Amino acid sequence: MERPEELPLSGVTVVSVEQAVAAPFATRQLADLGARVIKVERPGGGDFARRYDTTVHGQSSYFVWLNRSKESVTLDLKTDPGRRILEQLLSEADVFVHNLAPGAIGRLGLDAGTVAERFPSLIPCAISGYGTSGPWADRKAYDLLVQCQTGLVSLTGSPQETARAGVSVADIAAGMYAYSGILTALFARATTGVARAVEVSLFEALAEWMGQPAYYTRYGGSQPPRIGTQHATIAPYGAYTAADGKDVLFSIQNEREWAALCEQFLRRPDLVDDPRFATGSARVAHREELNAIVTGRFGECDSGEVRALLDKAGIANAGVNDIEEFLAHPVLDARGRWRDVRIPGGATVAALLPPVDLAGVTVRMGDVPAVGEHTETVLAELGYGTAEIGALRADHVI
Repeated sequence: MERPEELPLSGVTVVSVEQAVAAPFATRQLADLGARVIKVERPGGGDFARRYDTTVHGQSSYFVWLNRSKESVTLDLKTDPGRRILEQLLSEADVFVHNLAPGAIGRLGLDAGTVAERFPSLIPCAISGYGTSGPWADRKAYDLLVQCQTGLVSLTGSPQETARAGVSVADIAAGMYAYSGILTALFARATTGVARAVEVSLFEALAEWMGQPAYYTRYGGSQPPRIGTQHATIAPYGAYTAADGKDVLFSIQNEREWAALCEQFLRRPDLVDDPRFATGSARVAHREELNAIVTGRFGECDSGEVRALLDKAGIANAGVNDIEEFLAHPVLDARGRWRDVRIPGGATVAALLPPVDLAGVTVRMGDVPAVGEHTETVLAELGYGTAEIGALRADHVI
């Protein structure tokens, strides 16, 4: 394993007053690349995401996913000593990330303007629900609320029923933009000497991901339909059930693939130039008729035959995996994407490597910290003696 000081972000210190998903996802990626991430948690229970579930050897699946390679420090930020310690940490840090409830960071006196005055080299990153200004600045926002507000839920599900996306897409989107924003700000500071504040909201992050249906709706007069695993604006593109009861999804992206599908899989070369299906728009307009033809052909083959025939025709396809099948995916195994990570209590779990590979760099896959595991070590680095640390603990500051 490559030592942290040899990683791209070695020497960068991040202090994060974080909870839940969005901010921890951003900072974990910084930690993967060697940044020192000091995670500030509440004394006692810590980040409430630690208690979302207990499925990973007694630990939360969310927390284990989002918090490896970090140091946990507990501080009661409602106390004067707790705030002073946080400010000491910030005075030596490069990046300050937070995703507290609306108004909380201002009450701590650590909004972006104040940080710029007091810690001019520090890059603050605020992750909010709907932005730190505007009419919804004071509203709480959680992932599913934002999925609803951006219209994503109206696109997801069957014609009869809407559905949430199966993962926390608003949180993940915000975390990704926070991560890239922080990297951009670090680069700007290195090249210009100016520390620029970063701000990301869950709503605006997911709004960006809604760009295509937004254009389609604004200029097409109606929004894309909600049709399960079918693609709303491309046909055929979706999952169909083979004779053995297993679903296979395939996609037609252009007229060459459409001709191959007709000639080699459907065995209906007459359909290639059928005016109902000759163009992408025509196939969408006649989706119901097309689906009947495809479904009939799928019913003549088992899923293995379907995939073999589609492969032979050069048409992209995939079985519709459940999570167990994903975990056993041959690509992850053959490419060596799994690593063991230690979690609180001493157990180890399999964790996926980050998806971006940097040539010559082995990312850090460190332990998931227990609540407050590093508090005394970090305080000692700040110059606190054993007696002072004991007094802070006795007063429930840490």
